[in-house]
Amino acid sequence: MDLIQTYSDQNSPEDQTQNPNSTSSSPEASPPRLLAGKSAAPKVDDTMLALTVAQAHQVQSRPIDPTQHAVAFNPTYDQLWAPIYGPAHPYAKDGIAQGMRNHKLGFVEDAHIESFVFDEQYNTFHKYGYAADPSGAAGYNYVGDLDALQQNDAISVYSIPQHEQKKRKIEKKKEIAEDKEPDEVVDEVELDNPASDTWLMKNRKSPWAGKKEGLQTELTEEQKKYAEEYAKKKGEERERGGEKPEAVPDKSTFHGKEEKDYQGRSWIAPPKDAKATNDHCYIPKRLVHTWSGHTKGVSAIRFFPKHGHLILSAGMDTKVKIWDVFNSGKCMRTYMGHSKAVRDIWFCNDGSKFLTAGYDKHIKYWDTETGQVISSFSTGKIPYVVRLNPDEDKQHVLLAGMSDKKIVQWDMNSGQITQEYDQHLGAVNTITFVDNNRRFVTSSDDKSLRVWEFGIPVVIKYISEPHMHSMPSIALHPSTNYLAAQSLDNQILIYSTRERFQLNKKKRFAGHIAAGYACQVNFSPDGRFVMSGDGEGKCWFWDWKTCRVFRTLKCHEGVCIGCEWHPLEQSKVATCGWDGLIKYW
Repeated sequence: MDLIQTYSDQNSPEDQTQNPNSTSSSPEASPPRLLAGKSAAPKVDDTMLALTVAQAHQVQSRPIDPTQHAVAFNPTYDQLWAPIYGPAHPYAKDGIAQGMRNHKLGFVEDAHIESFVFDEQYNTFHKYGYAADPSGAAGYNYVGDLDALQQNDAISVYSIPQHEQKKRKIEKKKEIAEDKEPDEVVDEVELDNPASDTWLMKNRKSPWAGKKEGLQTELTEEQKKYAEEYAKKKGEERERGGEKPEAVPDKSTFHGKEEKDYQGRSWIAPPKDAKATNDHCYIPKRLVHTWSGHTKGVSAIRFFPKHGHLILSAGMDTKVKIWDVFNSGKCMRTYMGHSKAVRDIWFCNDGSKFLTAGYDKHIKYWDTETGQVISSFSTGKIPYVVRLNPDEDKQHVLLAGMSDKKIVQWDMNSGQITQEYDQHLGAVNTITFVDNNRRFVTSSDDKSLRVWEFGIPVVIKYISEPHMHSMPSIALHPSTNYLAAQSLDNQILIYSTRERFQLNKKKRFAGHIAAGYACQVNFSPDGRFVMSGDGEGKCWFWDWKTCRVFRTLKCHEGVCIGCEWHPLEQSKVATCGWDGLIKYW
């Protein structure tokens, strides 16, 4: 009712007469608004926004701690290069913290200055006493003696004025004229000869040219004595190089109980009950025995042919040892006849004799039972590999791959060289007989394979490709149809031994690390597995058909250099390494 009354009071005729222009007296005028105005926009709390803006402003305005290693925001240029504020560091000289000090005098910043510019300013400072400061501001970029700077018009040693250069040339000519004697007669022939002193005096270009009067013409007594000793020493070395290497006395020590048993059988005679256990080969799983007798690494091992009851080892300690495999497991005999490390060893077909090749440039033919040297051969070069012809009627024929790129063939009965195969361009690493021993394959440091007819020094097949690497070890498959070559690019390649000697691209064995090491590659007697040592002391086994890694054994500390499969016990393997051990698995 109060609202209606108020409305009637506002629209009374008295008010209309008093204020005829009033808008409220209009019948279309709206009633007065008693409620506050509303907005459809939602009300947003801007407190956090204000705090964020204030914090960003505070971050941009606060100084950066020079000792911190990470900045959590993007600072401005002024913040990064602002001077350090605050009290001096109490425990550091000059008030610089230890973390900011990279020089004993404080903090030194790197500046990119060309070497020529640095040398110019360095020499200028030492000559005139001033130099340009590349880090100084414009107008204040000189350090040193400023008075000398003004006197010399800020010249450097490399920016000498033209008149100064002419002055120096005149002074130099005067010095030459003073040094030259006035009564001296110049010989025109010597003047044209560059080897004469006259030509040197005329054409000298440096302070030292032409001044030969200070050179020593005669040697002192001490110098003469040294020259005679040096010449004598060189002459002895030259004579020693032309002669054949000096031989070491051959010795052998037997370590067994007795050389013959109660029946008169020799200690190298194979046991009568030694037979193959089964037809299939299996990968070994555990270590059976370890032979340790070499003081240095073992470079090669060979089982006794056909039976494997003994194993021969070539050591880098110049010794060759033979070990018992079946019974005692001890060293039976030591052969000492080389003055340097033994590189390779090889049994004859019946095992009664064997060959050794040493870095002392000697090849020796030993009697396995007695330890006596039957014969010795040398060409004055290092033999890297030695082999006997596998034919029974040619067991007296010796082939040796030498360091002078040749394969030398000896007749051991006469001791004469009967043939030389000289086609390789590097040291010969391997010799492998193929095709019923009528041919042999050789590999070399020249990264090639060459096939030869036995007895004929002409290459019948030359294999060399740009992608090939050196092959320090080659093994023949038991079927005699394939060759496995240890390539130094960490893979084993397979070549056919048929007429064309083609690379079998479908068979490739990889996974081991053999680069840089002459690790031996070998086959199991049944041809089902390929095995190889590697540079990490492991022995790897691959399946021949699938080329997959079958198993790896951690055998040695260092390099596993040699691996041999036992000829009778089909699941036994021997390995040797640079740790001087021979392990039987």
